[in-house]
Amino acid sequence: MKKHTNESIRIFKNPFLESLTHVHPIVPLVFWVPVIIFLFYRGLTLKQVEIFELILLSFGGLLLWTITEYILHRYIFHWDAKSRAGKYFVFLFHGLHHDDPQDPTRLVMPPVPAVIIVSLLWVIFSFIFPDKFLDIIMAYFLIGYLCYDYIHYATHHFAMTSPIGKYLRKYHLQHHYSGEKSKYGVSSPLWDIIFKTTTGPKDQH
Repeated sequence: MKKHTNESIRIFKNPFLESLTHVHPIVPLVFWVPVIIFLFYRGLTLKQVEIFELILLSFGGLLLWTITEYILHRYIFHWDAKSRAGKYFVFLFHGLHHDDPQDPTRLVMPPVPAVIIVSLLWVIFSFIFPDKFLDIIMAYFLIGYLCYDYIHYATHHFAMTSPIGKYLRKYHLQHHYSGEKSKYGVSSPLWDIIFKTTTGPKDQH
């Protein structure tokens, strides 16, 4: 495991492409909060979602984020790729973070891949949820995503002295350093508990 210094692992020779892989931790908040506000506005005013529906959708949207986080982390970011292209994809999206987990410029998702992932999920969710509720669900989904991003950042860079913070920090760092294929939840261990991945076999890679 590479111990982080002031020098980040370089991915691209092209300086512009390389710059896109680094992001200040405030960027997701600045980028996504206006989107969230717009989605709430459209859902409440144009699609006339009622207050009681808003409350119910808050639970649904946040829960939807937690299962999405788990699936992406376990099956996409830790995909056991065989091809060279597949291995490069895994390294680019997540393997790099495991090689240098303390790099402060690579602990939150850069806007470009985040927009791609959210756009794909929006299309998928549009086939599942009624149009009236989709904006509000996505708003809460994005709130869940922001919580994930900043919990993830905090687990690597802050002491997190509260009982919940201590638990989440220890839980995530065990994902990095235990050598087990386990603990894929970052913002919540819920789906690890459900799918019995709080512990796992040793990673042979």
